[in-house]
Amino acid sequence: MELKKIRGLSDEELKTEQAKAGEQIFRIRFQKSLGNQEGIKKLRVLKTDIARIKTIARERTLSAEREANPVVKNVAPAKSTRTARKNAKKG
Repeated sequence: MELKKIRGLSDEELKTEQAKAGEQIFRIRFQKSLGNQEGIKKLRVLKTDIARIKTIARERTLSAEREANPVVKNVAPAKSTRTARKNAKKG
C-alpha cells in the first residue's frame, strides 16, 4: 500500500487495515508451516505496510498531543545557583 493512500485513511480505517494485514501474515505463516511456499514474498510487503500504518498512527497521536499541550519556551535562562552557594560559604 502506498504512503499517500495510508495518509488518506481515517484512524478507524488504519486499525482495520492493520488487522487485515496481520491476519494475512498469520495465514501465510501457517501455510508456510504446512509446506506451502506461495506468498512468502508478500510477507515483507505486509510487514512494511503494518510498519507504515503504525508510523502514521503515531504521528497523528503526537501531533494531537502537541496541539493540546503547546510547549512554552523560557525567554530568560535560569539563574545560576553556583555563585549563591559560593557567597554563602564565604559569608
